[in-house]
Amino acid sequence: MAEKHFIATRTICSQYDIEYSFVIALDEFGLIHLERIDKSTYLHQDQIGALEKMIRLHRELQLNMEGIDVVCNLLQKEENLRKEIIALKNRLRLYEDNF
Repeated sequence: MAEKHFIATRTICSQYDIEYSFVIALDEFGLIHLERIDKSTYLHQDQIGALEKMIRLHRELQLNMEGIDVVCNLLQKEENLRKEIIALKNRLRLYEDNF
């Protein structure tokens, strides 16, 4: 686990002007995953996009943690359904090409 891929939670809070407790609550809800290294918490850089989305949901729509959780779960289900539709279309295309 290379530390260069992790960003300190305190740095994220100051950059995005958010409360530390907000980031901790996102971790507790399972919406992001914080790594604890030497008494400090870090966020993997791959999760920055998801964090930004949740910050926008919180600020622009004034959603609480439960609301953010619901929206993120619905968006994930929608993405899974979209992938399933694409896979089914591809399978159907195979059968159509054979006739």
